[in-house]
Amino acid sequence: MDFRLAIAQRYLSGRRSMPLISRITAISAIGVTLGVAALIVVLSVLNGFFDFVRDMLLSHDPHVRIVQVDAEAGMDENALMALAAEHASVVSAVPYIEGKALIMHDAAADVNKIVRVRGVDPAHVPTTSGVASAISFGHYALERQNQRPGIVIGKRLGERLLLTPGSPGQPASRIALVSAPAIERMFTRVLSGSPLRQFEVRGLFELQSVFDESYVEIHIEEARRLFDRPTGLTGLDLRLVSLDDADDVKTFLAAHLDPERFTIQTWYDLQRPLYNVMQLEKYGALLVLLLIVLVAAFNIVGSLTMIVIEKRRDVGALRAMGVTKRDIKRIFLLEGLLIGVAGSGAGVLVGVLVSLAQKNFGLVKLADAGSFLIDAYPVAIRASDVTLIGILALGLCVLAAWYPAVRAAAINPAEAVAMSG
Repeated sequence: MDFRLAIAQRYLSGRRSMPLISRITAISAIGVTLGVAALIVVLSVLNGFFDFVRDMLLSHDPHVRIVQVDAEAGMDENALMALAAEHASVVSAVPYIEGKALIMHDAAADVNKIVRVRGVDPAHVPTTSGVASAISFGHYALERQNQRPGIVIGKRLGERLLLTPGSPGQPASRIALVSAPAIERMFTRVLSGSPLRQFEVRGLFELQSVFDESYVEIHIEEARRLFDRPTGLTGLDLRLVSLDDADDVKTFLAAHLDPERFTIQTWYDLQRPLYNVMQLEKYGALLVLLLIVLVAAFNIVGSLTMIVIEKRRDVGALRAMGVTKRDIKRIFLLEGLLIGVAGSGAGVLVGVLVSLAQKNFGLVKLADAGSFLIDAYPVAIRASDVTLIGILALGLCVLAAWYPAVRAAAINPAEAVAMSG
């Protein structure tokens, strides 16, 4: 063992003339432990909320979205889908046409509502995500049946408009959609026909309350007729093997697409303000709780300074035997590191164990959990966060030992021995 480390361990664990020093050192280590544990638990909970919100939004948001900037420029659907398929991370590509329309229903004429209408090709829609996976009543069927196209709507909207899919003995509800292009076409073209397009309710989906009240899906060919867009698309939604591949896919697409015609957005870009606020809360909590470790570090300054005073004669003897100032400084810096290792190690262990207990058993419940989608605080432990917290805590402990180390290195060996004698 290096002699400097051996001396540092001896100074920390040996018997003292002033027992108070040992108590202050122990309090310092406990403070570091509590601070590190609190940081890990709080950041893990904030990570859990971030993952929960992200997964909830990704129930309808794609991993990557390609949007056509110029609505008049048209988009080669097959060429764009072929380009997306070239990247190995792309699992599915769903072309869509989107716009707003007025939904009308005779049974609830007083609550006619503007909704966001998305036209998709069911052949490309993955059944494991999005609206297709969230059908709670009825089924996901947009094709024409009995000369009537299908539509799926949010459960809350269906309840407001008294709409239900068909069932044995009860026909499916029928609604009409009317868009601004359809109304304009009615007034500008002679014999253009009614602007209303009739649809049969095939299913009710349940995702989020805000989303469920203002979103419907129809077949992409019906959307072309509704919005008078015989060619082109609004965009293309991509699902990937992993969310971590989103930036890589975005870079790949940006290298092949004209930025003046297309906008490429990752899942983070689509909800950037919300995600940024959540990340800001996380790092704000990190800085605030790091103050606990900082207070413990000030205790380390005091305890090591008292050790320097107590060991003044020993330091003088070491200097007389040829130990350099640099080695003396390292001895006391190692003391700070040892306190940091003990405190941080115990804090990491406690923090991870508490986080795992909350994750697996939901020990701490949310207040009024009945109004939430979860009943306990969610937890997601990040190895990067645990590592960062450990490094910061160790750094603060070593930094706290700097002043006592410099003071010890400045001791004059002759004066120290003479004063002790």
